[in-house]
Amino acid sequence: MSHSADTMDFQLVEVGPGRAVFQGLPQLKHLNPMGTVHGGWYATLLDSALGCAVHTTMPVGRGYTTAELSVNLVRGAVSGREPLRAIGQVIHSGRQLATAEGRLVDAAGEVYAHATTTCLVFERPVAG
Repeated sequence: MSHSADTMDFQLVEVGPGRAVFQGLPQLKHLNPMGTVHGGWYATLLDSALGCAVHTTMPVGRGYTTAELSVNLVRGAVSGREPLRAIGQVIHSGRQLATAEGRLVDAAGEVYAHATTTCLVFERPVAG
């Protein structure tokens, strides 16, 4: 079974408390019928960065799932040109909800998309 990071050609490059960074290079296979990078590629990269940033704030026995994801695409990416980084940062992490924001940027800091998420936080059994 393929993992989304393999299919979408991105990987985790940095993680810390309340922060996660993924980097990817859009390929020809990520183009939509109009020949531009599909919005789903942007959304998947950003959702991964936002979710992993939230994950870093979860104590043992707590889990989360994305309840809402909002993505705004502001610049078109070209396949194979340069890697883009999705930088996710937690805004709030509580007992029931967590929120985070992120940006998809190039090496010069130009923004290609920005996103926010709301995650539901819940208790989960600890494996043991």
